[in-house]
Amino acid sequence: MTLSSDFQNSYLNFINYPENLIPKGTTTYRSTLASYKQRLDDCESDLCLVDGEDDIDNDFEIPIRDLCTASGKAIDKRNIHSPDELTQWLGVTVIQDPVNAGHKIVTVQKRDPKCRFIYIYAEHARDQLKTTRSSITQLLTFHQVMPVYLDFMLVFGAQSDPKDLRFSGFREQSIMQNPPRGPTIPELDRSGRHFQMCYNLKGVTFKKKSDESIKLDEWSIRQAAVYHQFDVVFGTTLWIVTKGRIDIQQRYKELTGPDGRPEDKSFATLEECFRSSLAAHLLYCHWSTEDWRWYIRWLERVIDAESSMAIYGPRGPGYAHKEYRPYHIQDLQYWQDKTNEAVMVIEANVEVIKALRRFYINLKVHKDFPTTLKNACSDDLSTFVAHLDEIIDDFGMQISRTKLLAKIISDRKELVLQHLQGQAAERTEQLNLNLEREAIVMRIVTIVTLIYLPATFVSTFFSTDVVKYQNQSDASGGSNDGSFSSLALKRWLQVTLPLTAITLAVAWSTYKISETARSVSHPPKTLRNPPGPNIPMDHAQLPQESKRPIADSSQHLSRWQSIQQLMRGWKMHGLVSRLSWRRPPTLPLHQSSQSPT
Repeated sequence: MTLSSDFQNSYLNFINYPENLIPKGTTTYRSTLASYKQRLDDCESDLCLVDGEDDIDNDFEIPIRDLCTASGKAIDKRNIHSPDELTQWLGVTVIQDPVNAGHKIVTVQKRDPKCRFIYIYAEHARDQLKTTRSSITQLLTFHQVMPVYLDFMLVFGAQSDPKDLRFSGFREQSIMQNPPRGPTIPELDRSGRHFQMCYNLKGVTFKKKSDESIKLDEWSIRQAAVYHQFDVVFGTTLWIVTKGRIDIQQRYKELTGPDGRPEDKSFATLEECFRSSLAAHLLYCHWSTEDWRWYIRWLERVIDAESSMAIYGPRGPGYAHKEYRPYHIQDLQYWQDKTNEAVMVIEANVEVIKALRRFYINLKVHKDFPTTLKNACSDDLSTFVAHLDEIIDDFGMQISRTKLLAKIISDRKELVLQHLQGQAAERTEQLNLNLEREAIVMRIVTIVTLIYLPATFVSTFFSTDVVKYQNQSDASGGSNDGSFSSLALKRWLQVTLPLTAITLAVAWSTYKISETARSVSHPPKTLRNPPGPNIPMDHAQLPQESKRPIADSSQHLSRWQSIQQLMRGWKMHGLVSRLSWRRPPTLPLHQSSQSPT
């Protein structure tokens, strides 16, 4: 079957997708299509297999599942393992034009099936897709897929960490006018009247359990990008799903396999094709809801294990309690980020499902949507919308639960921070107690030193030849055992005791002078306001302690002058400079309150 010239030119130039798409409806700006192609060029080596760099012969695989084919088969399925095999499966043949040698003609050997499911996947969520760029663009060009689907595909590919996990969206395009404004290809059962959409959903999967600690269990948030196209005249349905791992393909296989419900895999009429497409949408939505409850439960258990002692651990004296370190704050921040990430992902799923719900509700009232589908599938649409509402409500409960967990983590992080500050205060207090004990010991040592210093000095002085009370040997040269000298003891006491008294007096006077200067430099606070709102207070009514600081400032000045004179008499200017004494400020006179007139 020979196709239209527009489609032939588009297919022959499929490597330049999406710039090669046939214009339809509202034409997309060429600059936008060029930017899509540029992004695909930039990430080609990470997104998919590259010839010469990867083992395409062994790694290439695209599962395709055709239902209700033109040849009469109920199911025709195959895992495609090479680009040539893909071209053969699509039934496309490119031959030379016998009339024009420089021109090629594109023909097809079979019509599109009623439902085609194409699964583009990777070995895991952060690996290359198991296909080449040319095969991707060939598939997207052959089915004239809207270019915005590339945005959803580009989140996949080789990467160390999940990229664009925060990206989410729902895009749709409806071309259902009569006469058709889209590309009409009756040879492939394409009427040109269709609607198409693409969206992504995210689910969470348990990967690995750790025997060492619960927080070492591994969970993974995974994305699935879904494209759907439905022809409202022929009922032909197209699904393209891009995902890491093959789990959704297995689910769709169960949905349309021998054990599936008949209404989910029936394509004999236009209405049955439409009902089956609704079942596939629900399959993807239910996949996105699974395991979120258990993932949040795991986060709750981890937080309890990590921070419960911050609340329940005793902190009084004599109790054994947990000593916190700064890395505990970092751990809690990490788990708070994981919790907020879960909130964001679930809310994104809700927004996508709400957009899907709005699209099908609006489809019921769309003026160009076939009346036969409106009437025959009205109950199916209502049931579909009710299922989506249940999914949205379930997600809403999980969002509330996760937000509460994020708040609990924030509160416990603040509590751990307070414990850290309390521990620092306790260490400071213990250090102060140790310093106080050391100060007491040093004071005792100082007092003892002051007492023994004069005696030591006198004894040392008397041991020299300056004072000599008795001979060490007699005149004949014989030894003398020595004798007691009361005069020496008397002289020792006469010098030592007064000198000790003078030393203690000087030390005591220095202490009192420093205390007096400190009290003058830092006077106690005065009572500025009367005790009641309208009750006067005379100066005589003030407490005795309050009268001293508010006395005449001249008394302070005279006291300070006398202290300075005494210090000059003792020649202690060096000590004064080291202590950094300052003249106290002159206090204003106290003005007693007057009774209101």
